[in-house]
Amino acid sequence: MPTCNKTDISPAMFLLAAIPGLEADGPWISIPFSSLYLIAILGNSLILFVIKTQQNLHQPMYLFLSMLSVTDLGLSVSTLPTMLSVFVFNTREIGIDVCLTQVFFIHTFSVMESSVLLAMAFDRFVAIRHPLRYASTLTSARIGNIGLAIIIRGAGLHIPAVILLKRLPYSKIQPLSYSYCLHPDVMKMTCADTTPSSFYGLFIVLSSFGLDSVLIILSYIMIFKTVQSITSWQERLKPLNTCVSHICATLLFYTPLISLSMIHRFQTKALPQSQILLSYLHFLLPPVINPIVYSIKTKELRKRIMKIFQNYSTNRLQWGTELVLSH
Repeated sequence: MPTCNKTDISPAMFLLAAIPGLEADGPWISIPFSSLYLIAILGNSLILFVIKTQQNLHQPMYLFLSMLSVTDLGLSVSTLPTMLSVFVFNTREIGIDVCLTQVFFIHTFSVMESSVLLAMAFDRFVAIRHPLRYASTLTSARIGNIGLAIIIRGAGLHIPAVILLKRLPYSKIQPLSYSYCLHPDVMKMTCADTTPSSFYGLFIVLSSFGLDSVLIILSYIMIFKTVQSITSWQERLKPLNTCVSHICATLLFYTPLISLSMIHRFQTKALPQSQILLSYLHFLLPPVINPIVYSIKTKELRKRIMKIFQNYSTNRLQWGTELVLSH
């Protein structure tokens, strides 16, 4: 815990961190990061556009996928400004209010993504375990209520967390560990007792990520039990194939998160590079990979996306032909 003199306490200013040992290569590092952000924003925006414009995709599975795309976009937009300011412009200073605002949005969208993954697991459970009641169970009104509950849960859990951090005293300048503000990282910068904030942070983790991961596992246990009752291997693979994209998205989200939590709690001598890498994987890869996986594995979505690109290519060709003929 840092020590603060009365003259040092607030208004606090934090220093965002680049990758240790690669501070001078920030502009070069920004190129792959910017490319990943661009892919994430374009990919998720494309999925949202396709689902919104195609009436036959207004089904529970695709509506939950659109929620996942919204949370992925939210995560990308929440981390993008400070990462670019660090790596492109080498601007590392960030005020306490801006930092806490970023803490709120990053962690809110993280909990929302976990909630959406749980909702998608429930969607697959109902579709496979009770296919005849699927449409009547997951109606548009219920899906809307689930989406509202996800937003309220994510925001409601983190408003008190930000208030607790805001009330703590900080010295004027404190170096953070990442190029964005995270709750545990900011909490370590205070020079007061962090027990309430620490316990509340643990409560958030257990009541969101912990609970959601357990329920997702239970959903798949029930799904596998249902599939085992099917005698034909071909018929077993059909329902399981609809779960592949969701399983990939879940593993992609939870694996870096669990690894990072284990390092924070048990590997006190772990290299800072490993923590930073896992953090970047957790926040960058899901928004990039999820649209790609779902576009490849979901037949209807893949067909619609291919049709959009075909129409675009056809229109470009016609425009070029008309331009040549006009000259």
